Amino acid sequence: MLTKKEWAFCLDEIEKMFPNAHCELIHDNPFELTVATLLSAQCTDVLVNRVTADLFKKYKKPEDYLSVDIEELQQDIRSIGLYRNKAKNIQALSRILIEQFDGEVPADRDILMTLPGVGRKTANVVVSNAFGIPALAVDTHVERVAKRLGMNRWKDTPIAVEEKLMRWTPRERWTDTHHQLIFFGRYHCKAQNPACSECPLLSVCREGKKRMKALA
Repeated sequence: MLTKKEWAFCLDEIEKMFPNAHCELIHDNPFELTVATLLSAQCTDVLVNRVTADLFKKYKKPEDYLSVDIEELQQDIRSIGLYRNKAKNIQALSRILIEQFDGEVPADRDILMTLPGVGRKTANVVVSNAFGIPALAVDTHVERVAKRLGMNRWKDTPIAVEEKLMRWTPRERWTDTHHQLIFFGRYHCKAQNPACSECPLLSVCREGKKRMKALA
């Protein structure tokens, strides 16, 4: 398993590789980010951005999503996976924001997680990117990198990965680390054909060493 010292080395190397890593979901405010992140479940950011380019012109605030029939909203996001369920959640979420929060997205992860369609990952993304509150959201890229490095066991849950990442990463680096790990997983340590042979983390990476040994 990876040691805490080795993790600190990994953090610094990944930061050198992706110093400008950022949230790739295009948004102008906390509400748009919440909707975009909800839409991004099991879907690429590229596709979400393509859909929200028009969606966010048509719908500016929670009231706008409730002013149309569910079928119309479904049609507007039809190219996104699970669009029926996501449309239902967006309308339900919008109604709660209006009735309980004056139409504003709350800057509290635990409250956010009570909203329809908002899980732990979405809530972490919103509080860290929209409100500047340190958080370490674990998506498929972050989970894959942590497990390949040997920081976590393959059977660990996303919450177990998040908890260890938070313990071993300085709090002030949580949000940047989240983005850097996503970029590292998305563009370098890919699900298929990771770039192990040219990876600066190879000397400490459990999976990388195994893959290179198999190629030898």
